[in-house]
Amino acid sequence: MGSLSSRLLRRRGGPSLGDGAAGEGGRGGGGRRGGKRKRGGGEGPGDSESDSDSERDERFHSAPRRKKLKSTSMYIYQTLFLNGENSDIKICALGEEWNLHKVYLRQSGYFSSMFSGSWKESCMDTIELEIPDQNIDIEALQVAFGSLYRDDVLIKPGRVVSLLAAASMLQLDGLILQCGETMKETINAKTVCSYYSSAGTYGLDSVKKRCLEWLLNNLMTHQSVELFKELSINLMKQLISSSNLFVMQVEMDLYTALKKWMFLQLVPSWNGPLKQLLAQADAWFAERRRGAALGLPCFISYEPLRASTASLLPSGRAQCTLVASCCSSFAGWLSSVYKQQWFAMLRVEQDNDTGPQEINKEELEGSSMRCGRKLAQDGDYCWRWTGFNFGFDLLITYTNRYIIFKRNTLNQPCSGSVSLQPRRSIAFRLRLASFDSSGKIICSRTTGYQILSLEKDQEQVVMNLDSRLLVFPLYVCCNFLYTSPEKRTGGTAAPEGAEQH
Repeated sequence: MGSLSSRLLRRRGGPSLGDGAAGEGGRGGGGRRGGKRKRGGGEGPGDSESDSDSERDERFHSAPRRKKLKSTSMYIYQTLFLNGENSDIKICALGEEWNLHKVYLRQSGYFSSMFSGSWKESCMDTIELEIPDQNIDIEALQVAFGSLYRDDVLIKPGRVVSLLAAASMLQLDGLILQCGETMKETINAKTVCSYYSSAGTYGLDSVKKRCLEWLLNNLMTHQSVELFKELSINLMKQLISSSNLFVMQVEMDLYTALKKWMFLQLVPSWNGPLKQLLAQADAWFAERRRGAALGLPCFISYEPLRASTASLLPSGRAQCTLVASCCSSFAGWLSSVYKQQWFAMLRVEQDNDTGPQEINKEELEGSSMRCGRKLAQDGDYCWRWTGFNFGFDLLITYTNRYIIFKRNTLNQPCSGSVSLQPRRSIAFRLRLASFDSSGKIICSRTTGYQILSLEKDQEQVVMNLDSRLLVFPLYVCCNFLYTSPEKRTGGTAAPEGAEQH
């Protein structure tokens, strides 16, 4: 007991007692008396006390200076900006007037250029600003001008686009940067499309990139009526053609999402719940088909989507029939895809194509099949993604924090034909992610692009997860390529199959 107490005392107070003071410290307040005697003698009059006093003096004098700077900033903002005292220039815009000061306005690149050189405004004491950007309003100008007179600016997410517009016109680089950071922190389903558009308009590439990443992660995983309404045609094309899109289930589910989106583009007044959206869209397009032969995709009018949709559709006979029945104009688009799939199947069946042998990132990003699944809670899962897979029946298992791929040949029943080749290869990329309530990624993992070669009924662990990083629900997304890239000669693709006959 005494030994433990001694250790604790040495750990907490030993260094201040010095040699020979331990005995005093064992009797009530003797430790404190010993400390005073130590400071009072030995090394000179009050050395350590003097050091301590110096430190206190330094803290005492530094704290008021920080407080004074803050109050000075507020004084400047209140007296010079809000009250306009000693103003030497008046700025007029949007029917409002600001009594400001050239010395502060020169922080703005816009006014710095205006006040220098031979511009007539350099000698004027009243300047009328023309505001060509409709995003700029009086409140945005008030905050932008006020930022020149203070150290910090409170940026509300609902006002950030207008403030960014004002800051961009006035060339306030610091304020532009703050707006960009605010936008990155507040991306969600309600703001992402307006942020993406504004970032493109005002040159915030990092914000635009962050918005695109958010959309790729959330378009399918967290669908919403409001988000579908906001998405433009060009942005939707960019999303559905990206290999980084988190597709849930299979490619056909992306087609279904496109149907919902198209309906809301054509009928933006619809405000029902998401659960009723698909049924409403089907009914609306069916009615138009009977009447004016409009058909679902009206994609004739939405030309940018044509190439993107044709490549992701046919993964099963029923799906192809459904798509073809929606719009007669799809027949021409699908014929080229049918031809491509047919030659790929012949390569597997007749040329013994065993699958990709090397990683071709361009081919993977342009031709891979995207599949996904939501794991609601931790547990054991086993599934396969439906659709034509060129005889490679892939079973995916999640168990005990492992994700396992198995090439099923003889062990499990399969609804389609199964390749009996001794070894088959696939190119794949597996990604996992969890999201918070606003759609931001909490944690994520990826295998990167890999080649996996499996014998019949062989299984392989493709990812081992750290339980500390697992947050459910967990979203799983995978890109697959089952066949080798088609060899192209002279810039043409399919004719090589015809030349063999």
